Amino acid sequence: MKRVLPLAFVLALSAPAFAQTVDSQGAKQLSDNLARYFGKQAFDKGVLKVSVEGDAYKIALDVKALVNAVPEQKLLKFDMAPYALMVKPRSDGSWDVSSNFSQGASFEFDGPQGRQSMDFEIKDGKLTSVYDPALAAFTNATSSLAGMTMTSREAKQQADVSTGPGTATITSSKSANGGVDFTATQKISNFVEMIKVDDPNNGLNFPLTLKTPELSVDANGKGVRTKPLLDLLAFAVANEDEAKLKANQGELKSLMLAALPVWERIDGNYGFKDFEVDSPVGKFGAAQFSTAFGMDGVSQSGKVDYTIKASGLTIPHQTLPEWTVPLLPTDIDLNFGGANIDLDTMAKKAIEAFDLNKNPPLSDEFGKALVADFKAKNPKVVIAHSTVKNGNIEVALEGEMTFPGEKPDATVTIDVSGYDKIVDALKEGAKSDEQMAQAFPFALAVKGFGKTLPDGRLEWMINTKADGSVTVNGAMLKGPDAAPDDSAGQNDNSNGDDGANGTDNSTGGDDSDGGDNNGGAGAKLQP
Repeated sequence: MKRVLPLAFVLALSAPAFAQTVDSQGAKQLSDNLARYFGKQAFDKGVLKVSVEGDAYKIALDVKALVNAVPEQKLLKFDMAPYALMVKPRSDGSWDVSSNFSQGASFEFDGPQGRQSMDFEIKDGKLTSVYDPALAAFTNATSSLAGMTMTSREAKQQADVSTGPGTATITSSKSANGGVDFTATQKISNFVEMIKVDDPNNGLNFPLTLKTPELSVDANGKGVRTKPLLDLLAFAVANEDEAKLKANQGELKSLMLAALPVWERIDGNYGFKDFEVDSPVGKFGAAQFSTAFGMDGVSQSGKVDYTIKASGLTIPHQTLPEWTVPLLPTDIDLNFGGANIDLDTMAKKAIEAFDLNKNPPLSDEFGKALVADFKAKNPKVVIAHSTVKNGNIEVALEGEMTFPGEKPDATVTIDVSGYDKIVDALKEGAKSDEQMAQAFPFALAVKGFGKTLPDGRLEWMINTKADGSVTVNGAMLKGPDAAPDDSAGQNDNSNGDDGANGTDNSTGGDDSDGGDNNGGAGAKLQP
């Protein structure tokens, strides 16, 4: 529901403010503009309605009517009041947009796990904003709510969510390279989610509570192609008929190309303060916990980035052997993603080649060629500098991987401080744990492979090549894989009776590599 409302007024106001006088003629023009994106049936069935209210227009979105218009949903119950927006044209061509989005709703339906239901309530929700149709974006917007509750029930599980007060803001401006740049923030206090699972068939019966006194969301984008995306949506509504869509696919291709690169860059971050998870085995927690995501738009050398950070981690010890406690992480900083991703060439070739009059619109051969072209640009899987810490122990790693053939070509560097602490913990575990007793000698051997840095850290630089070879700190651990022997099963009798007596005298009987080259492997790295 929270996505439907913003979409409604963004599309409603995507045309310039047409008059300063608010009247029935203006309401009709606004309705016609909405119909371009939602279709005329939305008005015929009462889903959308525009009316004059004082010096503003009221846009009502009746979600209940929308549900009734889609009978295959088969909802057993649905109660929800219409959303309403008040919009007023400004002298500069933009619009004032406001709303009281306080809301309560409940619905019930038959799902895969039996009857399911949901109830939610938004308390004292308010929105004030200014929308610029030239940008198809809000130049500024502020919203707030006093709190929210939601309950979801199904046969074997129930979830109850509640929050305290929350605020959100967004600002937008024209991007230097086209499109819109935006910044958005949101903060919600006292987030609590209680989950109860009762599944006798699987022997599950436990409560789980997630809570944080502060949940924050930050996002920003550059060059978001808002207007071309709206044009694509309008085209979809105007060409719902399959025959019409096929006839107008040339226009569709032009609109799709105009929407590229969709955006230049979008980044977002979810942050949790004093995050806790109460479970039957104890309490998990983090003083700070965040996840971040960033992605370039459709470009010839795009990047995707993910980050997971946590500090002040606490993990219950009740179910763990005591010797593992020194190894439990207290801080993590993981950074990974992709680079050199050419989506631009793929997108433009696919748009040019597809034909809706064919089934499938893109042939399997074209798809395979497209994937081959993508791989030929050598996209990378990247591990940026990442760390896992606990007391005097810190494990850091970074590297990258490409796929020049069927096997990867990768370089990964691992640094460890406090490796002796790890060995001591494993040694203690070996006294009571058979698996640790087997792993302990391996931990000692790994230490021998490492390079000691000036600050005392141990480092392992691991290289794996597409030919199957592996080196650690420059020393060969495994050589290239043996090339396939195309002559296997064929007898070469050119040297007299070599083939007849089963003896190969071509080497003079001298096995200079010790009789076992392990498929071409080089010298084994010794600790």
